[in-house]
Amino acid sequence: MLDAVESAMIRIRRRQSRRSLARPVVMGMAEPVDLNTLAVVDVIDEGAGESGGDVTVGFVADRLALDPSRASRIVAEAVRSGFVRRAASQEDGRRSCLELTDAGREAVIAAHRTRQSFYSVVLGDWDSDEQRDFARLLTKFVRSLDDAGRR
Repeated sequence: MLDAVESAMIRIRRRQSRRSLARPVVMGMAEPVDLNTLAVVDVIDEGAGESGGDVTVGFVADRLALDPSRASRIVAEAVRSGFVRRAASQEDGRRSCLELTDAGREAVIAAHRTRQSFYSVVLGDWDSDEQRDFARLLTKFVRSLDDAGRR
């Protein structure tokens, strides 16, 4: 059983490393967006919805598994390109937090629309119970991955 999980995860990783799903999002945008910027925008959107706390460069570094200096560079590019802005933290005025601009929110909407359209096609011949079970188990698996990464 574990060899089947390993094999499936390898195939998923290969697809993700080609960024085959991110490219259509980028192509469909009114404003051109770099793939790294899209990753930053996704993380900021995810972080803002998760805790309601500040989303910082450190948070982006953690979520993208990057060293802080690399995360700082790609966040700076996202700011320069107009998808992200820096704002003073409401929790600590000395700290800078990251927020999406209108263009960043549009990028998030386009990304969700493109991905969900793709998954709709991929899961199109699965019945609703299979889709629900898959979503539940995949979410559980990702939580276990997160927990394992913290150990």
